[in-house]
Amino acid sequence: MKNTPIVIITGESGSGKSVALNAFEDCGFYCVDNMPAALLPKFLELPLSKEPEEIAGIAFGMDLREKGFIRDYPEVFLFLKENDYFHKIIFLKASEETLIKRYSQTRRHHPVSKNSNLLDGIRREKELLSGLELESDIVIDTSNYTVHELKAEISSIASGYTTIKEMRIDFISFGFKYGIPKDIDLLIDVRFLPNPYFIAELKEKTGEDDEVKKFVLNNQRAKKFLKKYTELLDYLIPLYKREGKAYLTLGVGCTGGRHRSVAVSRYLFEYISRHAAKAGILHRDITRQQ
Repeated sequence: MKNTPIVIITGESGSGKSVALNAFEDCGFYCVDNMPAALLPKFLELPLSKEPEEIAGIAFGMDLREKGFIRDYPEVFLFLKENDYFHKIIFLKASEETLIKRYSQTRRHHPVSKNSNLLDGIRREKELLSGLELESDIVIDTSNYTVHELKAEISSIASGYTTIKEMRIDFISFGFKYGIPKDIDLLIDVRFLPNPYFIAELKEKTGEDDEVKKFVLNNQRAKKFLKKYTELLDYLIPLYKREGKAYLTLGVGCTGGRHRSVAVSRYLFEYISRHAAKAGILHRDITRQQ
């Protein structure tokens, strides 16, 4: 456990700690939010549901939601240091104006403003956390960050501790006549390619059969399309990774989802797999009666 990276995500309420914790989870970390600081040493003695080699590290969300945090964190952080745990403390903050705007949008109660107004609560919290900010390894002012920008920034930090978690890319072939699958990020319509359905000896076969693959893919129209589309994917995938995206789903559709979309999905899946990405493939409509 001592060789497993431990990250403490802390800071001001409304500064984006939940976004940061989600980013670490997407990067393969075992995450626990609102962890009482005093329980951390005991937690590290417990067996996890996953083997150490299956996780990139452990990330804890700790802040003033837990009443004993200010009292307990100095001793607990000293414990990590004295016992040679590899750990980092990430502190998130934001300007008063930004925090007021965020709380007005979410309409949530500030944990330190129960008996005072919001601004007084924000100022009191900043005062209470001023010492912790100075002790932290990384301090990020999120005032000018969008949610996506903050996630990308945190994912970049998390990737420095591990390479376990890669973005997963899934291909779904389908037939437009049966509807477009939900939650697709990119969709391509391949009904412009030659249709094996009208070839008697190919009609009952699928895009996983070699004869159908050759018919669909071994022509100038298909070859030109696949070259341009794989070039597009080569350009887009690193950009999605940089934004901290954990999953990318590409839909490939034809009329019935049995021939052309299946063959193209298989080609793209094999192309991505050769480039060492974590990839999956699903032929949603391949067994339907045409």
